[in-house]
Amino acid sequence: MKVLITGGAGFIGSHLAEAHLEDGDDVYIIDDLSTGSMDNIKHLQENSRFEKSFFVHINTILHHDIMLELTGICDMVYHMAAAVGVRYILENTLESIRTNIQGTEMVLELCNKFRKQVLIASTSEVYGKHLHAPLVETDNIIYGPSSKFRWSYAAAKLMDEFTALAYHRTHGLRVTISRLFNTIGPRQTGTYGMVIPRFVSQALKNEPLTVYGDGTQTRTFTYVKDVTKAFMALMQHEDAIGDVFNVGGEQEISMLDLAGIIIEKSGSASEISLIPYEDAFEKDFEDMQRRVPGIDKIRNLLGFKPETDLDAILDIVIEHMRKA
Repeated sequence: MKVLITGGAGFIGSHLAEAHLEDGDDVYIIDDLSTGSMDNIKHLQENSRFEKSFFVHINTILHHDIMLELTGICDMVYHMAAAVGVRYILENTLESIRTNIQGTEMVLELCNKFRKQVLIASTSEVYGKHLHAPLVETDNIIYGPSSKFRWSYAAAKLMDEFTALAYHRTHGLRVTISRLFNTIGPRQTGTYGMVIPRFVSQALKNEPLTVYGDGTQTRTFTYVKDVTKAFMALMQHEDAIGDVFNVGGEQEISMLDLAGIIIEKSGSASEISLIPYEDAFEKDFEDMQRRVPGIDKIRNLLGFKPETDLDAILDIVIEHMRKA
């Protein structure tokens, strides 16, 4: 099996590449390194087992000729490439919209041309400002105004979903959409607003853990290897074609409680510092107070249930970052 992963040098993409290589597949990745890193795939490039099965292309997914060649070569495509992270989106809004919408359109067009199966990685951001839980795939969407660029990412990813489903409905493209809820694990950085690696980094330096807002906002977290297993299983199941699935954890926790647990687990002398949103993000930011996935749909189809709980995830991330 030949597998193409866009954004394959990213946090999730690199774990997905590793899983397919371990299964004996040939893996092709393309990444422009805007948020990905060669450090994420260095161990794969240096592994003699994979020297004839791992192929790296450093380029943008908007490069038509390269994407044409890679899509034609491969049997299936995981579209992971995207501008991600609240801070990155706010600082690079126009480029983020272009990458997320035009890049996905390029992938879908070429997958349709060559009749290749594709999984589109979407996000829990598409749900918008709901306060109820759990969020399910058929929920309505509630966004803020277009003047708040915070919502440009959510709207762009929702447009990706519409486009993917339109390709399926119009052309019979074998496409599946997964909405991710705060995927966590080794190789993730806090650079673009990812909360757990940011908290852990601060804790290991005995710096104040900066919690935005009042800290009562809640999230769930999913271990990256649970996510890659879900992706690979979705690609193998006929009934996943043309549908949307939440992929996420079930343990809801507030940011204040999360910060406290990380301080305790890391043995840190850090304190917690509450930072107003306007000081953290300057402008165009609104937060989601609550984000908890309903995973009955993927559980009923695949028997999916996250195997790694939050306690274990934090132990893994703290140990990884301590060594790094």
